[in-house]
Amino acid sequence: MERSKKEALVAELHDTFEKSTLVVVTHHKGLTVAEVSDLRQQMRDAGAGFKVTKNRLAKIALKGTKFEHLEDQFVGPTAVAYSEDAVAAAKVCAEFQKKNDKLEILSGGLNGQGLTKEQVDNLAKLPSLDELRGKLIGLIQAPATKVAGVVQAPAGKLARVFAAYGSSE
Repeated sequence: MERSKKEALVAELHDTFEKSTLVVVTHHKGLTVAEVSDLRQQMRDAGAGFKVTKNRLAKIALKGTKFEHLEDQFVGPTAVAYSEDAVAAAKVCAEFQKKNDKLEILSGGLNGQGLTKEQVDNLAKLPSLDELRGKLIGLIQAPATKVAGVVQAPAGKLARVFAAYGSSE
């Protein structure tokens, strides 16, 4: 690979690490091109990304980022999953790993703090930001729905009384 291409790749990876909230380091030994493509599509659908990396270039790209402590994880057939959402990349990796044992989660980093494999798995079990927003909206709307039901109840009862009185004559 030409030096200019390597420099561009390092700059792109560095930018990815800078923008990401979560980085998951994985081994992908034995994954076919179709399986990697499927994993990338699942990542894109979740608002995350997945890149197969050259270890030497990834170590250079990590320098000066909040994930610099992950440098020692880049040994062997390494790839990184990343996302701005704090759980999206971990969720997709964990789900994919359940179906395909060729993907192995090694470790990760969340806002610069190191995560073990177990911590990444626990993070994957948390609801996503969109799921949390949906639950919060549901909680906010619930009292309004109950108030509307209470306000409508007397009018409904009054209408039933009138209807009963009108049908008895």
